[in-house]
Amino acid sequence: MAPTIEDTPIIRKTRELCQTILAEPSVQAIRQRIDTFMADESARSQYDSLVTKGQALQQKQQMSQALSGEEISDFEQHRESLLKNPVARAFLDAQQELHEVRESIQKYVSKTLELGRLPSDEDLDSGCCGDHTCGSCGH
Repeated sequence: MAPTIEDTPIIRKTRELCQTILAEPSVQAIRQRIDTFMADESARSQYDSLVTKGQALQQKQQMSQALSGEEISDFEQHRESLLKNPVARAFLDAQQELHEVRESIQKYVSKTLELGRLPSDEDLDSGCCGDHTCGSCGH
């Protein structure tokens, strides 16, 4: 019988990596800020309201409708108010930090698969996909 996906060494090591990520103090701090935001009804409501306003403005633009100065000003006022809320601001910062962690991990794994070896710092810093001609691969 073939091993299931859960039994493969790659999955075991991936689970180990996930546990290491969860145990990382900086990731725990990020999670705490997210949890604090999620528990704050007022901050969540303020955030949801801004997202809704932003989506409405974006939809108008996509339909080639002009945005009024009043609409833009209202959005900006709500945005500034949200950014002044320390719980919401911490949440937004935490989202960005989590995104950067995710991007870093994805970049490292992608480069490993592309190169067929562990990438060096130079591989990770370059925009090159490992081809060293940088451009012939279309990236």
